[in-house]
Amino acid sequence: MNREAPQKTFEILLVDDSFTDVTLIRQALSGGRVPKNITVVDDGVEALALLRRAGSYRDSARPDLVLLDLNLCRKDGREVLMEVKADPRLRGIPVVILTSSQSPEDARRCYDMQANSVVTKPLDLDDLVQTVWSIEKFWLNTARLPA
Repeated sequence: MNREAPQKTFEILLVDDSFTDVTLIRQALSGGRVPKNITVVDDGVEALALLRRAGSYRDSARPDLVLLDLNLCRKDGREVLMEVKADPRLRGIPVVILTSSQSPEDARRCYDMQANSVVTKPLDLDDLVQTVWSIEKFWLNTARLPA
């Protein structure tokens, strides 16, 4: 009898305050061969609460991957990245900066703060879908994520 082990369901935290971008990114992630749950929050304060399992997020699953926009309300993505990478309980979670910024300085600062990668959101819909698929393929299929 040849039984395959059940495939892991990956937990993705998408932190973005653009309804349009969230809709497109969720749609792009909904396909694929890898089972995944996508949790969306629209600001940095909520992202950190979920990551720390605080308040109403105490029963939330720990994300395997964070897709983080830089320009957010209440606490921007740079602050979130800095806090995540400074926290020994969270720093092992890969954080992909997914931003509309094309600034080389933004990219350099994010890498200085230990971002795992920085990806510019393409303006073209098909290119955005391809970019999200590339992120999924690498981080959920190729890379070995921490347990």
